[in-house]
Amino acid sequence: MELKVNVEKQFAAFKCAVHFSLRNEKCGVFGPSGSGKSTLMNMLSGLIVPDKGFICLNGKTLFDNEAKINLPPDKRRIGVVFQHALLFPHMNVEKNLFYGMNRTNAQERHIDPDQLISILQLEPLLNRNVTKLSGGEKQRVALGRTILACPDLILLDEPLTGLDGQLKFQIIPHLRRVFSEFSIPMLFISHSLQEMRLMTEDVLVMHKGRIANQIATEQLARATLGSGIRGYTNLLDLDSPEDLGDLFSYRWGKVKLMLVKTTKKQGGQFSLGARDILLFKKHPEAASARNMLVCTVRKTYQTDWLVGVELDCQGNTLIAEIVPQSVEEMNIRPGTEIVAIIKASAFQRLY
Repeated sequence: MELKVNVEKQFAAFKCAVHFSLRNEKCGVFGPSGSGKSTLMNMLSGLIVPDKGFICLNGKTLFDNEAKINLPPDKRRIGVVFQHALLFPHMNVEKNLFYGMNRTNAQERHIDPDQLISILQLEPLLNRNVTKLSGGEKQRVALGRTILACPDLILLDEPLTGLDGQLKFQIIPHLRRVFSEFSIPMLFISHSLQEMRLMTEDVLVMHKGRIANQIATEQLARATLGSGIRGYTNLLDLDSPEDLGDLFSYRWGKVKLMLVKTTKKQGGQFSLGARDILLFKKHPEAASARNMLVCTVRKTYQTDWLVGVELDCQGNTLIAEIVPQSVEEMNIRPGTEIVAIIKASAFQRLY
């Protein structure tokens, strides 16, 4: 995908002026409410006409003020999944799913409906009225309907907002798998950094109607070191555990991790707060914590009141956050060998 945008739109008390170029197929648009994220989405999709500038997708001009080009939404081949599913209430799930596909030229259809329905686990819902669906089910149907229209780009406008934590993490695996399986470019719009980290690789950071930064998602996450109640969160993919009774033992590359068995589900993605990692200069003789990992310090990140310590754990990366006094007392520098101590209960399963 290649997306080039340089547009401006003036409202009564707000101006949105954005200029960027994208090639990454998993990009986010991040910023607080009122920063211009939805305005940008609406200009890309054709729901709002910019005052001036241009929008070009894969070499095709969608909008150009000087050339008097302004393709209508249905000609732009940009799909939109809104915060609210906006399904047709008079149609069942199956008819909603195929609504866009039935209006797409046959030569442009390249998505196998059966495969998509299977990935989104929609088979049991096909004959159900959409008014009988849960919030998560509605979002899966809305996503399926958009994808079956075979767009060149999908805009996801806060698609997980309004869903509780459990529902949110039920949807994310479906989103990740769909965009991986079908290689569909997306712009994922959200004010949640956690959602950005789970869904995107690069981020456009918006502030007061402008692109304040264009940055790798992980770099943006590390910029939060020292902020908030929990600070930075490590994300770990863990599968195929060994059942040890009250604990699961996971292989994380060359490292073995012990986690409390809080659910029957045995794999997935887990979070670990950077402040839940204790650092020791030497291996303790004994500790109640089940995880004692010998690591090497790669680098440190200074913040206003904490220091982020990037650790190499036999090829894996962990970030710990500690106070500056501890860094000085333990002489923590790049190349220092350190022992990271983590409780088995410190890991939280996301999905």
